Amino acid sequence: MKERDADTGLQGHELARRRFVQGLALGGAAAALGGFAKPVWALAGDGQPQVLSGTLFDLHIAETRVNYTGATRHATTVNGRLPGPLLRWREGTTVTLRVTNHLRVPSSIHWHGILLPFDMDGVPGISYPGIAPGQTFTYRFPVRQSGTYWYHAHSGFQEQTGLYGPLVIDPARGERVHADRDYVVMLNDWTDMDPAHLYALLKKHSDYFNIHQPTVPEFLRDTAMLGLRGALAERAMWNRVRMNPRDLIDVTGFTYTYLMNGATPAGNWTGLFRPGERVRLRFINGSSNSYFDVRIPGLKMSVIAADGQDVEPVAVDEFRIAAAETYDVIVQPEDERAYTIFAQSIDRSGYARGTLTPRPGMQAEVPAMDPVPRLTMVDMMGAMEPGHAGHGDMAMPGMDMPDRARAHHARTEYHNPGVDMLVDWPRTDLDDPGAGLRDNGRRVLTYADLHTVGGSLYREPVTREIELHLDGSMERFIWSFDGVIFSKAKPIHFRYGEHLRLVLCNDTMMNHPIHLHGMWSEVESPDGHFQVRKHTVNVQPAQRVTYRVKADALGRWAYHCHLLYHMEAGMFREVVVA
Repeated sequence: MKERDADTGLQGHELARRRFVQGLALGGAAAALGGFAKPVWALAGDGQPQVLSGTLFDLHIAETRVNYTGATRHATTVNGRLPGPLLRWREGTTVTLRVTNHLRVPSSIHWHGILLPFDMDGVPGISYPGIAPGQTFTYRFPVRQSGTYWYHAHSGFQEQTGLYGPLVIDPARGERVHADRDYVVMLNDWTDMDPAHLYALLKKHSDYFNIHQPTVPEFLRDTAMLGLRGALAERAMWNRVRMNPRDLIDVTGFTYTYLMNGATPAGNWTGLFRPGERVRLRFINGSSNSYFDVRIPGLKMSVIAADGQDVEPVAVDEFRIAAAETYDVIVQPEDERAYTIFAQSIDRSGYARGTLTPRPGMQAEVPAMDPVPRLTMVDMMGAMEPGHAGHGDMAMPGMDMPDRARAHHARTEYHNPGVDMLVDWPRTDLDDPGAGLRDNGRRVLTYADLHTVGGSLYREPVTREIELHLDGSMERFIWSFDGVIFSKAKPIHFRYGEHLRLVLCNDTMMNHPIHLHGMWSEVESPDGHFQVRKHTVNVQPAQRVTYRVKADALGRWAYHCHLLYHMEAGMFREVVVA
């Protein structure tokens, strides 16, 4: 019997209510007494975390007791804090970070999105052996960029158990956009469950945490719209590909408690402002396996940076932030009232929230979550023709397909039990906000809106193109590139100095945030022009995304999906630049 059976009757709003009240007595974060970790965000009256700045840092990785849900658990923390302290560097300096591992197992810290020598990147088995128990590793490298980033473990499931923290690099010439106040807003997902056990459950039952299953009332509504034959055909199609049209993410609010700056929704992280001030919010999705749709009801957000890189300002009501992405926004509240920062999970099974307020103690209404999104034919099949978002062609592995389609897929994808489906003509639209955000009445950010200030860093022509397909088997919970899991894959080789175009085609019905270590990824528009510079590129279901990379960083680098359990299940490659 599955452990969740007692809760199968819970609906999404009831789960959200339960998550909200959990931790209420503790203020929504770890207890400050009895050896519990203090949320760093609660230590200062202005809502800022503990800040470590300068060029020399001593960081200590250890276990710390926490309690987010009424049950005591052990977290993996940096300097006894969850999230870890905010590290503040300055562009043009050289930083030294002495990291000591007090755990009984090896550990590591990866500096996400930072350009540095490969042996400072912090990925065990790729860039270094890791940090053994009781040992100290010294990271030292020049700071060659500015913006909002973060750091996290790259060892086992330690990222899921709390080893992460925010990182802000001040530009050498000052900020391009003025702000009167500056807050980090870090989003995370916490589970009381042992992540290794969680992963084992996914391997046995990939839909274990998905409470949003098709229901009889939904079938009756489909019958009213499509007719009985149409409704049966649609259900048969989803059954054929072994997918659920509401299977948007693997791990949900059924087990996750969503955190904002280390506080549960009940804890209500709070940032202060004076009416008329320009407030910079540095959003970081430091979660292990979650996407968030973020809005602040009553306030427009001006997006000014993506993944640490300044972009031409774009005014929006809402944005989706994939795991590992960062977005900086400016808001300017004019009224003497509180505003809710609302970050609902992609599947609407829960949310994180905080408050912007002119006075401590003020709160705003927390909005109801949106309806549970439903995947569509576009999410499943892509486009009928290249560049045209429509119904599209989809094939099951092993089916006879036209010659033109075979050219799009690696032979390792065919007759492969680790590949559920192949998308012949993936869509190339960057202006689609994604399932659950389409036509919702709000102005939603898309990649098509993002334009990096100053244009491309890579002006030379592309010399080589590498196409990779994002594959998976939901039933077996296998995730891969080109149908090959990491343990069976050969490294991808870049020639030092060459200009590459990487083509990612998503043959699955899930979003995948793909992160290339050590080098920038310059996303291109569908017609091949420079769009936006990023370190993590989200690829939507049945979508094709291209980006340029200059192989200017010698060494061995990690390249993977940033959903922790997808990476663990095989969607990971080593890139060698030589």
